[in-house]
Amino acid sequence: MTASDVVGDPVAQLVDREAIKALTHEYGLALDTFDVDATVAIWVEDGVFDCTGFGLGLLQGHDDLREFFVHNQQAMDNQIHLFANHIIEFDGPDAAHGTNYLIQDGYTNEGARIQCLGLNEDQYVRTGDGWRIKLRAIRPLITPQLEGY
Repeated sequence: MTASDVVGDPVAQLVDREAIKALTHEYGLALDTFDVDATVAIWVEDGVFDCTGFGLGLLQGHDDLREFFVHNQQAMDNQIHLFANHIIEFDGPDAAHGTNYLIQDGYTNEGARIQCLGLNEDQYVRTGDGWRIKLRAIRPLITPQLEGY
């Protein structure tokens, strides 16, 4: 089944794809400006962030996400997150899944370099506030550099 079979309207489908891409870009900006509230708001209330591939655990819900991103804010001096090569498929008018590549680089407050190159495997849902991440499982594509994080 293709996205056009599910959604039907190619213009609406294009608008939704761009909104989902923008969601990930807004997430990156919120991370890199250390805006924890905006970072957590990208997720549905019971959203899951599976970082087990990087040894960083399984986060479930806004409380876990907030704790993780507060730690990030406290540990990192600077960072950049770039997302690319989005592939998005629709599962229905209000649900989609997809992948995108992550390039993350930065330095902790102690000067350790943190670098991650990975693949995000996502599930998205449309809410009253627009598209949100329901599940993001990140898998390393190249051995991450996390010592000191």
